[in-house]
Amino acid sequence: MTTSYTSRIRLAKQGDGDNPNSWGTVLNDGVISLVDDAIAGYTVVTLGAAATVTLSAVDGGEDQARYAFLEVAGSVGGTYDDIVIQIPSNSKSYVINNKVSANTTASDTVKIKTASGAGYVIPFGAIGLVVCDGTSVYATNAVGLGLGTAASADIGVCATNIADVSLGDIRYVRTSVTVNSTVRGDFVVEAGSLKIGTSARAFNPITTLTDAASITSNFALGNNFLVTLGGNRTLAAPSNAVAGQSGSIYIIQDGTGSRTLAYNAAWQFVSAAVPTLSTGTTDVDMLVYMARSATTIDAVLLKNFDR
Repeated sequence: MTTSYTSRIRLAKQGDGDNPNSWGTVLNDGVISLVDDAIAGYTVVTLGAAATVTLSAVDGGEDQARYAFLEVAGSVGGTYDDIVIQIPSNSKSYVINNKVSANTTASDTVKIKTASGAGYVIPFGAIGLVVCDGTSVYATNAVGLGLGTAASADIGVCATNIADVSLGDIRYVRTSVTVNSTVRGDFVVEAGSLKIGTSARAFNPITTLTDAASITSNFALGNNFLVTLGGNRTLAAPSNAVAGQSGSIYIIQDGTGSRTLAYNAAWQFVSAAVPTLSTGTTDVDMLVYMARSATTIDAVLLKNFDR
């Protein structure tokens, strides 16, 4: 009889009378060592110029496709939507470590797939556990790993898309904001507490307003604003004000100075006394406000800051 091989991880199956003088060597090298690779082996798959890398698959010998852990490294030479790691059409699981160094035109995502089935994309820097059923490749999900429904919930782009989760699962919800990102909208925590931490600083940017005869501010863009007056102006009622919103508006005289500022009726001042600006060239005043409602803005003018 001749040696045959298992269909999934290609282990040697010696027949009766095969290899009488090297039976033990074939067993060690063609079975035991290869099982070790399939269970706990880690290998690096280095990319070349092509976007698709077909893993080697050798009957009874060492190959890439048998390893349990695949590190994908290197970079490809052209423009590609995905870097594809093609595996044999056999049922097997893999852990993929995406350590690709993409060039300026190529993708840094890795898709693991068979020649004909659906694949799964591993983002750059991620480690993913995938399972092949012999045709298509699937990722394990958070529910299957015992992490609950919240860990895999699709939050979407607005509050109406946030999936309901159980109290037991909510501990797995992680919300993070990278540096210089902007979060807008309502974030409500009921029957609990919300802790927001920062490793550096928290701030609200200053939005520059367009100087015009009627100066308009959009409170949906932020809380703090700045305008340099190029003539006598009117501060119009802000758009998109929300009750409780507060902030400030820097009002700066130009190089001519003595510019005046009138106010729309939405702006309310202490004792109904409309303030006047500092008049010197490049003088800096600050209008501090809080929205009493969407249409009423209470304000105080702080004058003549040092330049």
